[in-house]
Amino acid sequence: MATVTLDPEFPCSLLIHIPFPTQRLASSALRSLQVDEELSPLVTRAFSLVSQTQSTDAPPAAPSADTAEQNVLRVEYKATTNRMLRVAVNGFFESLGLIVQIMEELDVDVLHEGALQDLEGVQGVVKGKDGVDFNPIEATIASTHHDLFTGLTTCREVISSFLSRIEALNTHTNAVISTNPDCLVEADAADAPLAANNGNSSGRLFCIPTVLKDNYDASFAPTTGGCLALATSTTPNYNAPVVDALNKAGAIILAKVNLHELALEGLSVSSLGGQTINPYDNTRTPGGSSGGTGAAVAASFAVWGTGTDTVNSLRSPASANSLFSLRPTRGLISRAGIIPISYTQDAVGPIGRCVEDVAAIALTVMASVGNDEQDNATALVPAGVRGTDYTAHLSAGSLKGLRLGLVEGFFNRTPSPENDPVNEAMANNTSKLANAGATIVPIADPYYNATAIADLDTQRCEYRESMDAYLNRPVMSSTNNASVPTSLHDIYAIPPGDFLVISSQYEYVRTALVSSTSNATYNAIQAGIRNLTLYLQQTFTSNNLDALIYPEQKNLVVPIGSPSQSGRNGILAALTGSPVVTVPVGFTESTASAAEGVPIGMEILGRSWTEEKLLQIAYQIQDIHRVRKTPVWARHEVVVKAYEDVSVVEPDRRDISPAYPVGTLGET
Repeated sequence: MATVTLDPEFPCSLLIHIPFPTQRLASSALRSLQVDEELSPLVTRAFSLVSQTQSTDAPPAAPSADTAEQNVLRVEYKATTNRMLRVAVNGFFESLGLIVQIMEELDVDVLHEGALQDLEGVQGVVKGKDGVDFNPIEATIASTHHDLFTGLTTCREVISSFLSRIEALNTHTNAVISTNPDCLVEADAADAPLAANNGNSSGRLFCIPTVLKDNYDASFAPTTGGCLALATSTTPNYNAPVVDALNKAGAIILAKVNLHELALEGLSVSSLGGQTINPYDNTRTPGGSSGGTGAAVAASFAVWGTGTDTVNSLRSPASANSLFSLRPTRGLISRAGIIPISYTQDAVGPIGRCVEDVAAIALTVMASVGNDEQDNATALVPAGVRGTDYTAHLSAGSLKGLRLGLVEGFFNRTPSPENDPVNEAMANNTSKLANAGATIVPIADPYYNATAIADLDTQRCEYRESMDAYLNRPVMSSTNNASVPTSLHDIYAIPPGDFLVISSQYEYVRTALVSSTSNATYNAIQAGIRNLTLYLQQTFTSNNLDALIYPEQKNLVVPIGSPSQSGRNGILAALTGSPVVTVPVGFTESTASAAEGVPIGMEILGRSWTEEKLLQIAYQIQDIHRVRKTPVWARHEVVVKAYEDVSVVEPDRRDISPAYPVGTLGET
């Protein structure tokens, strides 16, 4: 192997050509590393040096040879690997195992003692069965499957690595309510066919660590909604149909995660789970109500997770945690077996770290439930939509020809430290979309005002009826425990004080307890929703739009102790049943409490049943504007335990702000 003279930039220029199969991926990596991709002389020189290195027929030096050549190779290995690892943390490499393959292609002996020492202690790395490494940080479905199916790791090792992260790091964010005691048994069961089939296995989500929002029924734990009054309820004797679909696809449920109590708001605080903390800024909430899912996925406690959305609850935590989510068209995914709020507005969907995972593979599996007699809305799905593989047509492509409507009424243009970063991130993103060929169409129609549209919210009329029906389902195991609520009224009455309602919702809950779909106003509300839906369709048609875009939240995600998660824009999709993909578009500047800044997200709303188109747009945005970063503390190395049994993780209820008193509806 030829001796080469290195300079500090050589490893980076080498990075351009060797690890990345396409110029597109190389460009993304260069942007992440803040390297000028137009450094043509350096690129040319790098090609020349790589050619020298790879063209020699000389055998590599023996591991013990202390020669000048070997010293150069060690320097080259360490410098290049360190640069590669920086990119790997940001999600450009599928796994550390792939980095090892790349080093082999570079003709650097990765089995040299010094080389192995260089790999030891890398953040998040798990030592595999053959000494190869699995990195759970920012792991994707594809990267996890790569390491499993090439024999670099086992399903037990994958699950153990994520369990170890939960056990060691959950105190930073308080996202997890309970762990699945059976997840290691399920991992061992997955390893048997994996070994027998020489690394082949079926299932889109085979051995993919997943977290469930704790309003999904699963047979390993009670469904609590984060409410102490439901903590002693009977464990369901069945799974929600969506959970069955995940299990059938091979997913392994690691844990149930916190949410805003009963999914009624966006602060992600509950009487059972306490306050979930934003992993990027420990003074702020993580959005919600699916804030536990958002925080857990952002911190790499799982590859992806599930959420629900009655007004904002899939999109708010995606925006606040630099993640992707998809709220599907009403009816695409069954809502059966999930704590309800509103027949009209409830939806379920995925949250994850990339479009491919969240909106494609996970959505494909969740939608595979199909027509479910327990959820009449699923009968509305057109025949041509059923069975869609949402991964099939994802490609970088081009934004040229797309017409995106920018909803001006969903911004707050009043200058402030909370509004300005959102407006700046949106302006930057919109500019990038236009430069990539999209036509941005201003939609200044005053009809699109999120505060005014919220007058059509159906929750007050539908909540009590839907919750009473859920709590009285015959599929629940029988119980003789008189303290277990069987109605919404019971939750706020027995046992006394075992609930949390924030003060801004006192009037809402008190009204819901005496309201129903028989209210005189309910028919008028539904008529208003039909008019809104028609008006939205006319907006698409008259402007020849492919999608609408706007910030998920007009301001930054609110601090802990705030009276509500103000400024969110999710109501339009919630009322009209339209599909929406949320994508990260930026961060604020670094602050004392937010080393990476506070994340900011954007919604992409489409016509009903256009999930494929929205995912394609999101995929292209991800390609031209990759902004996701790992929270600083979540990059820390975690020693992976050799588990015999799954550790019990207890949520911290001591961190509930005095602004959120437990056990009162504000009665005088």
